This record gives sequence, structure tokens and C-alpha cells, in this order.
Amino acid sequence: MKNLLLLSVISLYLFSCAVKPKEKEAKPILNEMSSNFDQKLGDSLGADERGMKNYMLVILKTGPNDAKITDKTERAELFKGHFSNMTAMEKAGKLKMAGPFATKNSLGYRGIFLLDVKTEDEANKLLQNDPTIKSGVFDVEILPWYGSAAIPMHLKYHQKISKETP
Repeated sequence: MKNLLLLSVISLYLFSCAVKPKEKEAKPILNEMSSNFDQKLGDSLGADERGMKNYMLVILKTGPNDAKITDKTERAELFKGHFSNMTAMEKAGKLKMAGPFATKNSLGYRGIFLLDVKTEDEANKLLQNDPTIKSGVFDVEILPWYGSAAIPMHLKYHQKISKETP
């Protein structure tokens, strides 16, 4: 009888180990589709399966002639042309984000442009018209950048909350 009881307990134990409740399998995040997914919107923005796309990030740095160009009228004209070129790039659908760095930094970085172009050459062509770059007030570094394809959508909201334009 003891052997039968012992055999029953061991059998029950082994059976309970073998028949664990099935744990929910972890699925990779990339295989789950967002319940908010909008194919039409993604396609219109050029999004890949992650909702991302490639851009060119332009870093504006202090150029070799920045300190040499001290005439206030000349600088004002150069920056007027700088902002005019930014407006032209935005209207052409190429400039998706721009802005200065909030503080001075040891790298001499002054601002950024995020351009919706495929190559560095395309970015350089757009920057040729910027008088602050042509005059050497700014130098540029251009890097490929991978970010949200929805970035351009901020522009319509930014225009609604901006009282002034540069």
C-alpha cells in the first residue's frame, strides 16, 4: 500500500510538472501591428514598416568668417537670406525641421536642418542658396539620419502656434 501511495504521489508530481499552464509567448514588437496603424498615411509619408524614413541631418557650425563679418547691416542681410532660403526649402517640401541650439557649445554647433532628401549632394544643392553658408558665417556637416516619417506633420501645428516668423 505504501508503494502504491508513493507511486501515485510521484506520478502526480511528474504529471503536474509535464503539464504546466501554457505561458503567453512573448512576441517580438516588430511582429505586432499597432491597432492605430494607418497604411494610407504611412504610404503618404514614405514610412517603412517601423513608421520611419531616411533624412539628411545638416548641422550648422560656426564658420571661418563668422568673426570676420562684423558689420551689422551685412550680417542682417546674410541672415535675412538665410531665413529666406529656409522658407524656400520648406515651401519646396524639403525642410522638415530647423532650429538653433539653445546655448553655445564647445563644438561650435549653431543649429540644425532636417532635410527630406535622399543624398548628401541633394542637400548641398539646397544649401548653395544660403548666404550665411556661402559667406562662411556657417560651415555644415551633413549626415544621414533615420527618424519618424511623421516628423513633417508637426509643421502645420507649428504654424498655428507661432506668433512670429524669423
